[in-house]
Amino acid sequence: MAERATAQIGVTGLAVMGRNLARNLARNGFTVAVHNRSPERTRSLVAEHGGEGRFVPAESMADFVAALERPRAVIVMVKAGGPTDAVIDELVPLLEPGDIVVDCGNAHFADTRRREEALRDHGLHFVGTGVSGGEEGALHGPSIMPGGSDESYRKLGPIFEKIAAQVDGVPCCRHIGPDGAGHFVKMVHNGIEYADMQLIAEAYDLLRAGLGAEPAEIAEIFRGWNGGELESFLIEITADVLAHTDAASGRPFVDVVLDRAEQKGTGRWTVQSALDLGIPITGIAEATFARSLSGHADQREAARAAFPDAGATWRVDDRDAFVEDVRRALLASKIVAYAQGFDHIRAGSREYDWNIDLGGTATIWRGGCIIRARFLDRIRQAYDEQPDLSTLLVAPYFADAVAAGVPSWRRVVADAARAGVPTPAFASSLAYFDALRAQRLPAALIQGLRDNFGAHTYHRVDREGTFHTLWAGDRSEVEA
Repeated sequence: MAERATAQIGVTGLAVMGRNLARNLARNGFTVAVHNRSPERTRSLVAEHGGEGRFVPAESMADFVAALERPRAVIVMVKAGGPTDAVIDELVPLLEPGDIVVDCGNAHFADTRRREEALRDHGLHFVGTGVSGGEEGALHGPSIMPGGSDESYRKLGPIFEKIAAQVDGVPCCRHIGPDGAGHFVKMVHNGIEYADMQLIAEAYDLLRAGLGAEPAEIAEIFRGWNGGELESFLIEITADVLAHTDAASGRPFVDVVLDRAEQKGTGRWTVQSALDLGIPITGIAEATFARSLSGHADQREAARAAFPDAGATWRVDDRDAFVEDVRRALLASKIVAYAQGFDHIRAGSREYDWNIDLGGTATIWRGGCIIRARFLDRIRQAYDEQPDLSTLLVAPYFADAVAAGVPSWRRVVADAARAGVPTPAFASSLAYFDALRAQRLPAALIQGLRDNFGAHTYHRVDREGTFHTLWAGDRSEVEA
């Protein structure tokens, strides 16, 4: 039987992420109750890592709960969906009013809102918490995005802020907002991550197609980029992956990996949510669809057979100029992805009355998380200086970076189109930029068509009101 009421926090679910999070807590001086449905995992954690701090192992949920100091704080680290609900159902009868249940998995924010409301009826706090950084981040310091009540954060905040990544002495953790705010922000983080990785992959593909370069040579290009404005965790590890040689075949590692990208759902959730909120996150959507397309092997094979020579030969005359063009286009496209992500967070905050601090969100993404990047400081600064910024693209630093990259961006997308090299994220980001800055969009024609076939009405540029044209009649205009 577990010791009683000695642990400051508990972790149930000891797969890799839960195990490493428990170790991180113990390493930072917290007494941690640990529990897993399979007791062997609990025993192995204590046996292998018991010297890192103080663990209180429990083999039953009742003993696990009994080991926790009041108000109890329980971190649930199990698979999202049904398994999370099952653990919550097992926990709730054992808890008392004021206790806190923390879901650190990748839950859908709507599920978190539902669970928060249900547990509130029991006098319990439910805290949906985004955690980014993978298994290494969980162990050494992740970016942590807790939602939930202010009261719950008063207990959890000092704990989470201590185990989070630290940048310039500032913890990469802050209270995001009520109910599902934390998981919403983590969802959008992952959507930006999808776009970032797709853009990096397209940049690699462009360099390989245009230069005829081997992965190891392209790795060096990425290493060089990581010393400038593009400095980020993803650019850093891209160089590592491209430089890696497969031991079994002696070939570049990237050439022996099947080109079918998988996904766990957060990118899809991001796109679905943005559609519901009416926010155009085109770069994130294209990145999500690109992963889907990569998995349609039968369609890809059929298309290759039907259109074997659909592209033109690509010849790059000036290597250095081309590499610089791709770099500038990548930076501009990444700025669009982050701008769209922050637009999405602001829209969600307004829709659900979360009052999310956009600059604060950029602050906690500077370390620990997958999309940590040099220019997150610039994002924080932009929103700190102008909280009601209409779009990140018009903040001075980002406006200058995008403007400087536009000629390169256009050359890269045009050359890729002529050569038949797919750049869905680069191209959609450029199209978004052009649409945003256009004096007039063809949406006027769309409204005319909608009114013609469905009497959906339209507005005019020269006077107020809502109008309809009698298309099937004398084509006179009437007020709707």
